[in-house]
Amino acid sequence: MKFTSQKPALPGFQITPMLDVVFLLLCFFVATSVYSQWESAVDVQLPTAETGETPDRLPGEIIINVSESGEIRVNERVLSADELLRRCRILAKNFPGHPVVVRADRRTPYDNVMRVIDVCRKADIYAIRFSTGDAEPSASAPAK
Repeated sequence: MKFTSQKPALPGFQITPMLDVVFLLLCFFVATSVYSQWESAVDVQLPTAETGETPDRLPGEIIINVSESGEIRVNERVLSADELLRRCRILAKNFPGHPVVVRADRRTPYDNVMRVIDVCRKADIYAIRFSTGDAEPSASAPAK
């Protein structure tokens, strides 16, 4: 009696799961880029700084815009201090130690900025970054 040994067939390359992952990554990056554009479209004239640098955006990061009149905006929505506190507490719970970016108009009273800082501190967020614009070249400085 002759016994033949059959070699098991090698598994083929499955492309469907790989396409699913690539599609989900594409959706994630498209959605993220849209939100980052919305935040920079808010009409806030930032104060300038010569030593400012562009930081990397972090996942879950909240950008808080403070207008000249003291209006607080997050993701194109006007929020009260209580609503901002609720959102900041969720952020602190999900991303402990995560920074918050404050974009305050250059003409806003300092009281409005302190109100946002107090809300962040109540929510246990102490990593607060402030956004600035590019420094305007002065008349006495030579052009590069």
